[in-house]
Amino acid sequence: MKESTLVSLVVIGTLAYGGVGIWTDLSERSRQEAQAAQQQASVAPRCEVLGREELVPEAGALFGVNLDWVDKPLADYALRLGHKPAVSVSFTGFPYDERGHRYLRMAADQIRADGQMMLLTLEPEGGLQTVTEETAQELAADLAEINDSGVPVIVRFAHEMNGSWYAWGQQPVAYVKTYRRVAEAVHERAPGSAMMWAPNYGGGYPFAGGAHEAEPGTEDFAILDTDHDGELTMADDSYAPYYPGDEYVDWVGMSLYHWGDAHPWGENEVPEEGKFLAQLTGTYDGAGGDDTAVPDFYAEYGRDRGKPVSIPETGALYASAVAEGAGELEIKQAWWDQVFDSSIPRDFPQLKMINWFEWDKHEVEIDGEVDWTTTNDPAVRAAFTAALPGWLRYAPETSCTAPGT
Repeated sequence: MKESTLVSLVVIGTLAYGGVGIWTDLSERSRQEAQAAQQQASVAPRCEVLGREELVPEAGALFGVNLDWVDKPLADYALRLGHKPAVSVSFTGFPYDERGHRYLRMAADQIRADGQMMLLTLEPEGGLQTVTEETAQELAADLAEINDSGVPVIVRFAHEMNGSWYAWGQQPVAYVKTYRRVAEAVHERAPGSAMMWAPNYGGGYPFAGGAHEAEPGTEDFAILDTDHDGELTMADDSYAPYYPGDEYVDWVGMSLYHWGDAHPWGENEVPEEGKFLAQLTGTYDGAGGDDTAVPDFYAEYGRDRGKPVSIPETGALYASAVAEGAGELEIKQAWWDQVFDSSIPRDFPQLKMINWFEWDKHEVEIDGEVDWTTTNDPAVRAAFTAALPGWLRYAPETSCTAPGT
């Protein structure tokens, strides 16, 4: 609630009690507040409506955040961070209902005031068959309205499609067809929106045992068996069968977390040196196993294809209820030191976005609470904000107003 609104409520309460002198003072203050707000609005810059090609920074990487929008508004996070994040991650089921429609508008309003662009993760929980041409066109129309209000959107459609745990997982035929359908609608109708393709990190592929793993004898299984040996193993390419094609993909992304050294997760362990970049490049061989069969995601989809690379989500596990192991600051600092390594702008110039997972939540993988945050604890926040490198890019510090207002 804005301060001017609060003043108005106080004025009404004073009038009810008949305090004439106080009413006069507060009325004058209310008028002054209103005039100041109008003056500020008149000089605030209009939000610039960017095209999808302009969302990629020329140098450095956009810094963003994945927040619990209800319990931790974007304005509060920006205040604690000391910067307005350039990217704000939002999740919604798709196709979405009227409630989801309102949620998108709420998120866009927060981003316009205290951020810059939205990374919208769409989850077709009812299966890929629910994403029709009609729903794709309706999405594109909504995105066009959000873009016109001054908020660019990057759509991360059906992420982690190479996993076996989502209703859209390990179905390369239907996935590629559906992704293309959505991309065509977005590219045609929402010029301020872009499409992101974001598989799960390939360590542990083919993720056997999930409810949606590909079945032998199916067309999907045959496509995923890239080495044609009749089995799905780590030797099969964990990314390529799901790639929709260069003309449909604007960004590529991969979420990389430090869950600990080895499965089962849940212990408070300091990340191994070099783990972050080793996983990004398919060269990890450490406490979590030998993942060198995993393709080099950065080289294949970033450098060679010329796509901007995103880390849509990242963070380091700290189980606050576990007394043993390393401390919170030690774990998290060791991870962000890798994510913010000074060599990244030079050696990985296609890495254009990094989003922190700022949640304290129950994780089913360990059946316990995990604090992924970097701004809740004062000591961790101080160390994190001091470590933010100069090559990160944030939203403008001055809020803008929607065009036409």
